[in-house]
Parts: sequence; structure tokens; C-alpha cells
Amino acid sequence: MSIAFPAPDAGILSRRSEILAGLSRLVPGEALIVSEDERRAFETDGLTAYRRLPLAVVLPSTTEEVAAVLRFCHENGVKVVPRGAGTSLAGGAIPQEDAIVLGVAKMNRVLEVDFENRTARVQAGITNLAISQAVAHEGFFYAPDPSSQLACTIAGNIAMNSGGAHCLKYGVTTNNLMGVTLVLLDGTVVEIGGDHLDSPGYDFLGLITGSEGQLGVVTEAVVRILRSAEGARPALLGFDSVEAAGACVAAIIGAGIIPVALEYMDRPAIQICEAFAHAGYPLDVEAMLIIEVEGSDAEIEDMLRRIVAIAEPFRPRAMKVSQSEAESAAIWKGRKSAFGATGRISDYICMDGTIPTGQLPIVLQRIDEIVKHYGLGVANVFHAGDGNLHPLVLFDINKPGEMEKAEKAGEEILKLCVEVGGCLTGEHGVGIEKRDLMRVQFSETDLAQQMRVRAVFDPNWLLNPAKVFPLDGRLVA
Repeated sequence: MSIAFPAPDAGILSRRSEILAGLSRLVPGEALIVSEDERRAFETDGLTAYRRLPLAVVLPSTTEEVAAVLRFCHENGVKVVPRGAGTSLAGGAIPQEDAIVLGVAKMNRVLEVDFENRTARVQAGITNLAISQAVAHEGFFYAPDPSSQLACTIAGNIAMNSGGAHCLKYGVTTNNLMGVTLVLLDGTVVEIGGDHLDSPGYDFLGLITGSEGQLGVVTEAVVRILRSAEGARPALLGFDSVEAAGACVAAIIGAGIIPVALEYMDRPAIQICEAFAHAGYPLDVEAMLIIEVEGSDAEIEDMLRRIVAIAEPFRPRAMKVSQSEAESAAIWKGRKSAFGATGRISDYICMDGTIPTGQLPIVLQRIDEIVKHYGLGVANVFHAGDGNLHPLVLFDINKPGEMEKAEKAGEEILKLCVEVGGCLTGEHGVGIEKRDLMRVQFSETDLAQQMRVRAVFDPNWLLNPAKVFPLDGRLVA
């Protein structure tokens, strides 16, 4: 699989000076980045194998500036690639040579917190973790917690409908988002939803969430904040086979038990993360589950007893329950650092398919077979409770042809996810990575309908172009 980019518009490139002059009148000088060296910082995102140098970068500070920039681009036919922190692993924020990058990183404030109604209004450039930090003093938190939550922005979370380790109990972004301020391509500012439980009319908020920056630019969001649990404790269960661990996950969910988190690691991932975090992971097992429960001390003890009883038929080799906050922090440091820790030892492509939990054992076996077929390695670490897989396909970019093999292996893994009743993406989005696989999951009629909806918001396809839909798809007005 080789990811293609459309040829840049020569007319736009020839008008670069004129376009830069127009943008310079809309934002302060430091908010417009034009030099080649400075634009290099925005040529790629978390999918670093691909990069394109943008025409320019604009970093507005207000909704009004975003509206002015989008209106100008609409009137002048300039493509726009919205960008949060650039942590996208699917290439969702990779620009094109004839497009400007519109980043929201400067829009990073908490605007209002309503503890009585349990909501917070924030600017879209705030980091995911900063929301929780802003309300922690009153015993509240923001539930979605992607592994990149220290860096990723709420704008990107909304664009990709991100989740995280605790989504099994608390849901993903769409379950914790109540409203947005959205700027359309023509500069129109609209409020969708708000600081109330539900909104009348069509569910435009559901449409915007996960739309990957193709319908408008989110500048503010109203999110749900929750009261922190009385206590929480993770436990580790190690197994002699990936099949036993996968079957244990299915048994726990099938018993009606919903831990706050249920995470999976195989042997390579365990070893990589333990070397980095020193979390006390068992190194003599083939697979490990991190199972976190929360509540009062009595509730935690009861839940852990039930989980251990369910796990016993699968003969876990190792069991460890955290005994302190320091141990809990170390356990989660290892899991949250998995991608970065893996990057210390190998190049990798991180996949993001989702499957029914009952299919875990067979899918894990097939992933291993697929990767071995290409002579590569794999480290599996993922949200087992909701079947959101994150196999890291390991390769050496300095060996000719290995990246292409990794991409082919990843393509087969995603096709497998659809084949067993799952889907192409759980939280990373489609971007450019899965764009050409959309026909594996959707019929031509499905895709045409999705493109019609997109064209209502952006008839000229200027917002985040060449993403999500196959490049040979028909543009449907």
C-alpha cells in the first residue's frame, strides 16, 4: 500500500505571495508562519512516514480570527488543513503544498466551569489532560484519556472521536461532549448543542464528532466533567497464551462486569514497556491484562474477587493488585507510554481496528500469522474491553522495502477486523492511512451518501482535502 497525494494546484502556488499578503491582514504577524524552516514543523503529524510542506501556517487566537481566515480561503479557493497538536496517527493533519495549515494551539484556555451542572467550556486548543487538571481541585475530571492526552488537544479528540483506556466505563469523546462552537468554511460561526443535557432537532453534534475536520473548524467545546471516584485500583493478570488472555476478556465482559479499564499487552509489549517504566510487569508471560476497578474500598475488593474468580479457569500465571498510588501510577505509566517506549527500539506503524470482543482470540492469532508472513514483528497493546486494537507492526525503515511490508501487513490486519464484524478505526480516524480501505467497509452507495453530507458543508472540498474518502471517489454535490 502506497499512500498517494494529489498534485498541487499550480494556480494557487503561483499566487502564494498574494495569499500570504491577504492572510497577514487577518492575524497578527507572529500568527502567520511563512519561512520554509518554520513550516517544516507542520509538514507531518504522528504518521511521520509521510510529509508535505504547507503553503503557510496560520495560528489564530480567537474564533473571530478563525472565521476571517476561513472566509478568505473560501473566497480565494485555498485549501485548509485544521490542526490541533499534530498527534494524529492516521495522517489526519498532514498538509498539502497548496494548502494552509490552520492550527488552534494558541486557543488553549478554560473559559468557564460550572461544577453545579458538571460542564466546562474550553477553547479547542487546550490539551485533553489540562481539562482534568483545571477541575481536579473540586474533585472532578474529564473522562476521555487517550495515551497522548498530555499533548493532544480537544480539537483533535473531537475530530477523531478519541477514547482512551477508561472509555470502557465512561465512553469516548462523543459521550462526553455537549456542545461546540463551529466555524464553517465561509466564516459563519454556529453554536451546536451547549451546556444542557440534550439539544432539539437533528444531532449535528454527533455528525461533527469524528468528522476529521472536513465539515468545519471547532474553536470551543462544552464538555461533561464527572465527579472523581472514591478510589481506584489496577490489577495485573498474566497468561501463558494470547488466546487465554483474549478469552478471559470476553468472559469478564460476558459476565456483565464493566471495569473502568481493561487493557491488553502481549509479551513484546510487556517487555518494551517494563524496560521503560519499571512498573513490575511479569516478564515470563505471553499476555497480560491491566484491569482497573473503582469505587469504595469494599466495592473494589468485591469487584476484584469476582474478576479473579472469572479468570481462574484460564489459569493465569501471574496476579498482582496495586497496593499504593505509586504502584498504580507506574502500572499506567507503562501502558500510557507504550507507543513512545516502542519508538525507542523500533520503527512501527500503529493500527487502529475494532472488533467484537468475542473475536479476540482468533484475531490475535491471525495478526501474529500476518506479521510473520512479512518477516516482521508485532507488539500488541490495546483497549481490550471494547475491542479497539492497537497492534504495533515493527520494522526497520533503513531496510529497503520494510516500510512497504509493514503497510501491507497493516492493511491485512484492518481487513481482518472488518471481516470478523468490526471496523477500520476505533479512535485514530481514517485520515490518509485508511482512506483507500474505505471500500472494504462501505459500499459505493454508502460512500456516496457520506460525500453528499460532506459537500453540504464544503461544496468545493477545501477543508482537509484528500483525507477519509478514496481519491478516485466521485465528488457528489
